[in-house]
Amino acid sequence: MADHGSSPSTLPLSFLDTVRSARRSPIELLERTAAVGDVVRIRLPRFSAWVLNHPDLVWHVLATRSHDVKKGPTMEAAARILGEGLLTSEGEHHHRQRRLIQPLFHHERVSGYAETMRALAEERVASWAPGEAIDVRREMAELALAIVARSLFGAQVEAERAREIGDALSEALSQFNRVFSPFLLLTQRLPIPSTRRFVRARGTFDRIVHAMIDERRRSGETGDDLLTHLLRAQEDGRGMTDEQVRDEVLTLFLAGHETTAVALTWTFWLLAGAPEVEEELQDAVDDAREGVVDRVLAESLRLRPPAWAIGRRTLTEVDVDGARLPAGAVLVVSPWLLHHDARWWPDPDRFDLSRWEPGAEAARPRHAYLPFGGGPRMCIGEGFASLEARIVLETVAARWRLVLEPGQDVRPKPAVTLRPNGPVLMRPLPRRAA
Repeated sequence: MADHGSSPSTLPLSFLDTVRSARRSPIELLERTAAVGDVVRIRLPRFSAWVLNHPDLVWHVLATRSHDVKKGPTMEAAARILGEGLLTSEGEHHHRQRRLIQPLFHHERVSGYAETMRALAEERVASWAPGEAIDVRREMAELALAIVARSLFGAQVEAERAREIGDALSEALSQFNRVFSPFLLLTQRLPIPSTRRFVRARGTFDRIVHAMIDERRRSGETGDDLLTHLLRAQEDGRGMTDEQVRDEVLTLFLAGHETTAVALTWTFWLLAGAPEVEEELQDAVDDAREGVVDRVLAESLRLRPPAWAIGRRTLTEVDVDGARLPAGAVLVVSPWLLHHDARWWPDPDRFDLSRWEPGAEAARPRHAYLPFGGGPRMCIGEGFASLEARIVLETVAARWRLVLEPGQDVRPKPAVTLRPNGPVLMRPLPRRAA
């Protein structure tokens, strides 16, 4: 591992100031930390955390020493919602579940969902009225929800069921800033409104998903949806229990619509502020030129990575760039920091497709770009999400130009994902006569 020329430091903030910053503006706290060095300790309520901000160090933790770390506090909290799914499970259970689920995301199978994705995207964008403002955040959330529901549950899924799960997930996600509260261990046991809403959301998941599992098992229906394949998946003659299927269904449902919807929302917002890039995209879609759509999505994921921070907790003492970090230490790596680091990305806030030319990619560290994480816990649905985002972007660009409504203060709101802080109002203007 390379020598990065900086010894581990501690962020010069008091305990209380760090807590306030983590709750008010966690990205600002990370950026302030990165300005101190590449390995920096910050003091948080129930633990200290070390922020790692160099591609070599990040890969060291996510891949090279992956067997010496486990999931971090956010994913530990997510297990209260998702159970022991791929995002939250550990050890041999995680390895077995990944082996069982991996075939569902092979390239050939994922490609089979393209027709459904395109049909749902066409239906959605055709419903927009020229010049009538839409909330792109809501539109992308509902479209991504429809796509993942159809892929996960098949054509027979009721829209109302899918919407109930989506609303319950949104309610649960909205409470994730409580992870950093020094009073979490107390408040999660008290019958306060936020805890009651959380319990109600979890009850919604269990009721709907278990009902669908029961119906599918009783009916014996066969199909090509993911739920059917989860129920069939076996290794050494053993399949998944209904509880394991429930956990994986929720994990795939969340990861399959939340991150893609957020990524597409930011993509359209960024394109509205870069008309020359938008024009290049539209020309490429008109001429069926390959490459431009992928570069637009790559640059959007660089500037606004939905998975903006990744946490790990050490299982043993780990050496990171000369620092001996103790067992139980929380390590934070941030795609946001890596993607905005001027050492690897000159003029990092500019939307610039030339960054994705072969020469430019070869000139920067390999792991300076991690929108889907890295190592053995890398996002299993990368291919599915990329295909969906590409199809939706092409479908919209072929028909509409989205113009941002003036007067909006659209900013990132970091939670489990990097959502916008509110609605993103845009007006679709026809590109050509239908």
